[in-house]
Amino acid sequence: MNGEGLVERKNDHLTIVLDAQRATAPTSSGFAAYRFEHCALPQLNLDDVDLRTQFLGKWLNAPFLISSMTGGAARAREINQHLAQAAQALGIALAVGSQRVALQTHNDHGLTRELRRFAPDIPLLGNIGAAQLREAQGIDWTRRAVDMIDADALIVHLNPLQEAVQVGGDRDWRDVRQAIGVLVRALEVPVMIKEVGAGISPQVARALIEEGVAVIDVAGAGGTSWAAVEAERASSEAQQRIAMAFAGWGIPTAQAIQAVRCELPDTPLIASGGIRDGVDAAKAIRLGADLVGQAAAVLASATQSSEAVIEHFEILIQQLRIACFCTGSADLNALRQATLLNENGAALP
Repeated sequence: MNGEGLVERKNDHLTIVLDAQRATAPTSSGFAAYRFEHCALPQLNLDDVDLRTQFLGKWLNAPFLISSMTGGAARAREINQHLAQAAQALGIALAVGSQRVALQTHNDHGLTRELRRFAPDIPLLGNIGAAQLREAQGIDWTRRAVDMIDADALIVHLNPLQEAVQVGGDRDWRDVRQAIGVLVRALEVPVMIKEVGAGISPQVARALIEEGVAVIDVAGAGGTSWAAVEAERASSEAQQRIAMAFAGWGIPTAQAIQAVRCELPDTPLIASGGIRDGVDAAKAIRLGADLVGQAAAVLASATQSSEAVIEHFEILIQQLRIACFCTGSADLNALRQATLLNENGAALP
């Protein structure tokens, strides 16, 4: 696809994702099936609850990541600036949207080292699609993606379902695993892997770690459905019907976290996909996540101002703090041991 077509596609994606009715998966993220056992005597000062954590060698004030949003559209320049300023002010991590358009055209859409100047102290993550790794320029593109924003790590996003239902999508995924391994050995920064809303199974997670991947974002079902997004973009009824059959496809986020954590007890995990609030974030951490990501839920705020993004995450942070307080958890390590009950009332191990 040429650069003009890519930009048009990214503009379509932004417009559709901003309308939750058009983009949200009919599948539940799975968090509603769990509830914390309330602690009526927490023996804590709410204001002293410690949400700090380390990620990629840097301290975060709270375990949140502004997840990769669709990138490359002209209006993304302002969005990226708002996100970078907010992430710096909040002390949380930021992942940019796909840098493919910026790499393949002469328009960077704000994906430059200016972002690092806005956010000098937080983990800043680059982003490229796995299918691009198979192309002749793949390794060069990844190096440029890291350099253009002075990234601390590079996310490689896996989106086979989206590509399969997308007109002009990347159909050939042979040797992508091997290409990821080559990238890991060639790149000077850690390589992270994330799905885009269909989840990562424990078997795939294990294969990725065997290739040297440093961090996995399970990005499960329950949030934005890229099959539904592509159905909205379909140019024919047949293409729309093909895509919509998969609108609810994927591994629910809560299930993906547990399964991957069980398979990989020591691997840094990020939970994204249908995280509605700080209570969901607390459940994700209790189920095995190290960080929690949000993308579509913050996109509307990002189109307004950095202050709107800050306000959005301050609400999530306070919700997470209260969840810790009401489970008697003084910090995130304690939260990971809090009593969490399934829908049958049984406590999780």
